[in-house]
Amino acid sequence: MKRFLFLAIILLIVGAISAASYSQRLGWRLINAKIRADFPDVRRITTGELATALASDNKPVLLDVRTKAEFEVSHLEGAIRAEPGSDPAAISIPKEKPIVTYCSVGYRSGAFAKKLSEAGYRNVTNLEGSIFRWANENRPLVHEGRPTDKVHPYNRLWGLLLDESHRAANPAK
Repeated sequence: MKRFLFLAIILLIVGAISAASYSQRLGWRLINAKIRADFPDVRRITTGELATALASDNKPVLLDVRTKAEFEVSHLEGAIRAEPGSDPAAISIPKEKPIVTYCSVGYRSGAFAKKLSEAGYRNVTNLEGSIFRWANENRPLVHEGRPTDKVHPYNRLWGLLLDESHRAANPAK
């Protein structure tokens, strides 16, 4: 059933792509519904809430749950990369420290946030919309320590959820 739902979501996104703004809103609704359904116990944080938290004295640890190639195109400043699907035991962060996970749209990071919570991390949240929404809102990103506005689009389909102006051209896979 989960596989069918996931395939149905992809087909709906593909079918709706012709009307960019509308399809992007529809795509986000479907993706967020899928993430909430698959990870109901994972707390979420909005991009606005994260921006406020990053400006505070008690900044969360940012865990970027994307591949090395994606991370190298851009990431949130100060983020630590965690390989998608990796074991939370590889993360050496105090279990009480606030952690925010993110990926491209929030699915891989939602799965990792669930694993972290199951491993005893007590203050884990997943960034809703992840780096795509962050970039679409023109929030700050870095590449090799310098500001950028480009993001690895993950692939052609998922990249449609990223505003064209923010899609990195021909990124490494």
